[in-house]
Amino acid sequence: MRALTDSEARVVAVLLAARPDRERERLRQVQVPRSTYHAVRRRAYEELWLRDRYIPHPVPLGRPNVTFLLVRPFADRFEEFTRAAAADPGNVVLSTGSQVALAIFFHQKAAEGRRWTARVVDQKLGVPPTTVTVSAEEPSVPVYFDFEGLWCHLAGITGTLAYPHGLGGPIPTDERGGDSPSLTSHRAWAVGELLRRPFTGPEAGKGPHLVGPFGLPFAQRRMLARGWVDHRTLLDPAPLPAYQGKSPDQVVLISGQPRTDAKPAELFANLTRECRVFPFLFVVGSERWLLGALGSSVPPPPDPSLTRRPVLATLREYLEGIEIVQEPAAQFQTRVDHRYDRLLTPRDATTPSKV
Repeated sequence: MRALTDSEARVVAVLLAARPDRERERLRQVQVPRSTYHAVRRRAYEELWLRDRYIPHPVPLGRPNVTFLLVRPFADRFEEFTRAAAADPGNVVLSTGSQVALAIFFHQKAAEGRRWTARVVDQKLGVPPTTVTVSAEEPSVPVYFDFEGLWCHLAGITGTLAYPHGLGGPIPTDERGGDSPSLTSHRAWAVGELLRRPFTGPEAGKGPHLVGPFGLPFAQRRMLARGWVDHRTLLDPAPLPAYQGKSPDQVVLISGQPRTDAKPAELFANLTRECRVFPFLFVVGSERWLLGALGSSVPPPPDPSLTRRPVLATLREYLEGIEIVQEPAAQFQTRVDHRYDRLLTPRDATTPSKV
């Protein structure tokens, strides 16, 4: 497999930031010719290095609770578990490796997450899973599938443009300063169009590199501006060529019980600033935290000028009962690929007669 060029690495970095900048600003950021930028962008999507998704704020959709289920299914029940998880109408993400599965559900009630834990145990689908259910009304998921920090570090790019993107948090009020706005029929239609856009675009002959937010109708741009939906560019490390011999080819999932007075912001700061580890996922539950990161199977040569704080020792300062799962990225299979459109009702697909 060929290696990424410097221009390709820079274009990937600015695309992962998923900022709503005009194209002129993006070209200034990556400092490559316009023709090179467009060629690399098209290649990155066609070769499946990148893909666009629109991630909703769970609260307006009536799903204020989010469950992260990390489970080791029994070998003879693995496919049974994946079929059951994918069939749940609240399941939006399902990724499976050779030994572990990560499933994410958007729920109306927190108890629905506990029912999944009981289901895995009672039906003997696997060992008791790690289950973290959080309220999407709180800043409980400060990093949600954001790969910009990781990629900028790997490519030697100083600083990031937008990392970290999270999920949920306090929802903005309407322009009149009242209570949190409701999902009216027109807003539901606009949100639905965005969530379906990555999947209906190719069906309409639109290339996967052209389903971003440029040229959207006003109603859909408004949902993005208000924070009800977030446009994101996701990285798939498996087909991505190495850059200067470095490749994020390992998926690492870490969970642990927070120690007394442990502060997630402090852990995140120490990981990114001192350990030079940039999680793509960080979930802060009341009883357990969950982190996802990408690593390399080939460690870089030691650099005497660069001091890094040990990762495990840092984690131990904030967590106990730590569990670590690591598998090659090439062995992970995406069964449900950020399908937030599954949360919509049929009426959300109907264009309202009035704005």
